[in-house]
Amino acid sequence: MKNCYKFFNNRECEYFPCHHVKDEEKFNCLFCYCPLYFLEDCGGNKKMISGIKDCSDCLIPHSENGYDYIIKKIVETNKERKQD
Repeated sequence: MKNCYKFFNNRECEYFPCHHVKDEEKFNCLFCYCPLYFLEDCGGNKKMISGIKDCSDCLIPHSENGYDYIIKKIVETNKERKQD
């Protein structure tokens, strides 16, 4: 089975790539908006600016393994919340 559901590259987007990267071929646009934004401890490279989470330096959702990382983090977070 192919992993085509884990990667999407949208070169036609006016913002492509929205982050500076070495290899645009490996830039994943699947999570244009990171589903982990709502997590305080997302594991990414974030900054807080005036109380607002700034993820502009984070490449996790756009990386080759970003899909696997995000799904794993969501599953872990849901398990933690069920225990509370």
